[in-house]
Amino acid sequence: MILGFLAMTIAQLVEAVYLGMVGTRELAAVAFAFPVVMALGAATRGIGVGAGAVLARAAGAGDRARMSRLTSHALALVLAFNLICATALIAGSRPLFALLGAEGEILDLVTSYIAIWAMGFPAFGLSMVGTGLMRSLGDPAFPGVVMTTGSVLQIVIGPFLIFGWLGLPAMGLEGAAWTFVAARGASFVLALYWFLIRERVLRLSGKDFLDSARAILHVGIPAMATNLIGPLSTAIVTRLLAGLGVAVVAGFGIASRIEAVVSMVVIGIASSAGPLVGQNWGARLYDRVWAALRLCYRYCLIWSAIAACIMWVGGAFFVSLVNDEEAVVATATAFLYIVPISIGFMGMLNVSNGAFNALSKPWPPLVLSILRLTVFYIPLALVARHYFGYVGVFAAIAVTDIALGLWGREWNRRTLRREQAAAP
Repeated sequence: MILGFLAMTIAQLVEAVYLGMVGTRELAAVAFAFPVVMALGAATRGIGVGAGAVLARAAGAGDRARMSRLTSHALALVLAFNLICATALIAGSRPLFALLGAEGEILDLVTSYIAIWAMGFPAFGLSMVGTGLMRSLGDPAFPGVVMTTGSVLQIVIGPFLIFGWLGLPAMGLEGAAWTFVAARGASFVLALYWFLIRERVLRLSGKDFLDSARAILHVGIPAMATNLIGPLSTAIVTRLLAGLGVAVVAGFGIASRIEAVVSMVVIGIASSAGPLVGQNWGARLYDRVWAALRLCYRYCLIWSAIAACIMWVGGAFFVSLVNDEEAVVATATAFLYIVPISIGFMGMLNVSNGAFNALSKPWPPLVLSILRLTVFYIPLALVARHYFGYVGVFAAIAVTDIALGLWGREWNRRTLRREQAAAP
């Protein structure tokens, strides 16, 4: 899963390199699009989290019929939700990005980009949730194949459409959007093959759909809200930085993609926590639950230290590979010197959230996420921006992640102890 997530984020980073060759305005436009793209993906993953929680416990209990029914109904829910989101995004993109602070030519660029990107979003959402369901059904390898294939195609196809290789029209930012549509469409086809042909777990039946939807959305709706806090935080950062200039926004966009690459290690670790906890809890193997969580927390912190060292040594070099404008490099480097310190604690929070959701307890993650945004991050960022500019905004991210990671781990530990003691 780490390799699959790394492939996705490296593809996004390479796309930033391509667009950096086109111009700073294109980088800034993608930076404005980034929180919206994250938000739609996060909301979709919420349905996947709900489905994965009930599916993992069904797998642990060996209930094959329920597994097939939940899988089919979960994918139907995702398809309906993604089609609605894509339509709404195409219709309302211009006022949305104006609200985020995009103006003039940047607003025109991001609007044209997102209109094309939205066409590929349903296929992307289905393949993304599909990989989570594969993990819950006990296959940790094929999801990586699905994610990596789409990412490799995105890297390979990109230059042909962005720069106009082999006589094709050079479409710039719109070419990047069409590349996403083609690459993630291929991921969707692979996922469909796994469900329909390889494992044959899909059932085209509406029987008990409402029961399945109720069980999935019991966890899925709070998980959607929880997942949306991260993109909302990114949107707030973008809005806070918008008044400091296009170069600062572009630098934040580049740094976010570089940081996302190293963060995918802890995201991969955290994505394993939910299925492991759910399957072993369903089988009443509680010692394995505790062992899995200890390993996840430990490796999140180890990787955080490694990632911080890598960014301290090579951050400025990595940024210059994308864009060498002085203000862009300064902004991005400041971000990479500060935020990676807290990656492990962000991973701890995600591991805790995965364990909560696996037990169909979605409310603690939601409470933690709301507190993260309203009590910690926004007040800290506003004060720090006033005194320290964009450096203060970035420091507020790190402090918030450290505090909430420790809090989430302790809350989860106490909850699991209580649930285990009450189990028959």
